[in-house]
Amino acid sequence: MAQDTFVRLLLSERKGPATPLLQKPRYYLATIARRVMVDSFRRRALEQAYLQALAQQPEAYALSPEDKLLMVEALHAVDAMLDGLGRKVKQAFLLSQLQGMGYKEIAAKLGVSVSSITQYVAKASEHCLLFALESEL
Repeated sequence: MAQDTFVRLLLSERKGPATPLLQKPRYYLATIARRVMVDSFRRRALEQAYLQALAQQPEAYALSPEDKLLMVEALHAVDAMLDGLGRKVKQAFLLSQLQGMGYKEIAAKLGVSVSSITQYVAKASEHCLLFALESEL
């Protein structure tokens, strides 16, 4: 965790100095460390949910350890990409992209209008595109 904290600190400095004169560096470092810890817990919960879902699959669909690792890494990437979106925005996007549901169905499921779903999916798509562009840099 300490290493990840300092890596984040160094990467944030590459984008530009956070503040020219940091008043309380200890608090700043503690905030970054807390965020790393939360990300770590979220990553573990995501992995556990995926592994539980795999355990419930018939053996004919069993994945090799390499395939499992690739799937977990892909889930982490998707989770990171969708980080920062609201719950309904994220849910609408995933229902649209992964479940193939139509906007009317999603609107009924989430209890919002179709125009809201259109905005949610557009916002999530833009967010994913910006994330992908930033990741290439």
